[in-house]
Amino acid sequence: MLELSEIKVEVDRLAHRIGASGCVLPTYGSTDDGAKPHIETDVRGYHYVVVERGKELRRITTRDLGELLFHIFEAVTFSLACDYELSHHVESQDRRRMIFRRQSELLAVLSREWSDRASRQHEQILREHPYDDLANARVNLANQVGWKAACEKYPLPTNSSVNQK
Repeated sequence: MLELSEIKVEVDRLAHRIGASGCVLPTYGSTDDGAKPHIETDVRGYHYVVVERGKELRRITTRDLGELLFHIFEAVTFSLACDYELSHHVESQDRRRMIFRRQSELLAVLSREWSDRASRQHEQILREHPYDDLANARVNLANQVGWKAACEKYPLPTNSSVNQK
């Protein structure tokens, strides 16, 4: 197993490849207690931990460095993809279209396997919560004519009626 300092070197190396730095990267050894991931190690393995307001929200433990790195960069690339979407937003498009595509692109720079894994996760999310490209139009119209009328003009998505790609 690698020491925290060695993990940081590897994370920084990979982060450089996708232009990630600063606040999107985890801390090491202890939390800053603001829902920012941090990395710990002990005899059980590597730990990817998220703590907010003193409460542990997530802990993933693995002995596989690649698995740890996937979880780190899944979060890093999601953050970068959200930033990208904010600066390239298309009003008539569900934000997740661009976010998911950009996240997969960034992960592919690091690992095709990680990109494929994230894409499968995106597909699962979309099976349960399909894209809704009409959301903004529906809300804007609802402010004028009410929710029911807006939904008649711009129907809510269903799992079978929305093109997910």
